[in-house]
Amino acid sequence: MKKITITLKIMAILPLAFALISCNPIENETTSASMLIVETIIGESLDGDKGNYLESDVLYEDETKGITTIYADPALATLRAALLDPNSITGPSHLNSIIIERYRVSYSRSDGRNTEGVDVPYTHEGVLSALLDIGTTHDVSFTIVRAAAKAEPPLVDLHVGRDAGVLTCLAKVEFFAKDQVGRAVKATGYLTIHFANYVNESGGGGEAAGRKIQ
Repeated sequence: MKKITITLKIMAILPLAFALISCNPIENETTSASMLIVETIIGESLDGDKGNYLESDVLYEDETKGITTIYADPALATLRAALLDPNSITGPSHLNSIIIERYRVSYSRSDGRNTEGVDVPYTHEGVLSALLDIGTTHDVSFTIVRAAAKAEPPLVDLHVGRDAGVLTCLAKVEFFAKDQVGRAVKATGYLTIHFANYVNESGGGGEAAGRKIQ
């Protein structure tokens, strides 16, 4: 009778132990055994400069043609899929593979003035489609600053004839995904952005672009 009681206690504890092991507290308390990691986010300015920060030109001016244009700013994120428990005795399976579905970009300032459409650009979202197997990386490109945002406050206030200077924001980029069982997976990365009306060389782009303020 004593042996049966001990066996029953062990059987009662095992499901709880497995539940604790499978809980992923990293993002949104998901139960997925997979996790998504943002390795890098690289911004690209209009003149082609790439780095771990972005100089975003709010108004591109071609003096030779007398044309002013607003462009969106792209960024490139390197994402990696991994197991929450790297020492899992079962190892990864196709069920652990991650599908990236969408992203969201929001902005903040170090001075705490974070009203969207007044102090910082509006939050925006976009869709993505990428499959990552466990242990692999994948580069995804996305829009980190919309063109429309440069025609709205506060970025429009940096155009010629209005407020001068640089507006520095921290862009928070959230990637939303799921594993092959449908359980949510999420990862977050950041990129510093310096918004200004930078000088553009005649003919478009070049060494001076993204270096001086109008």
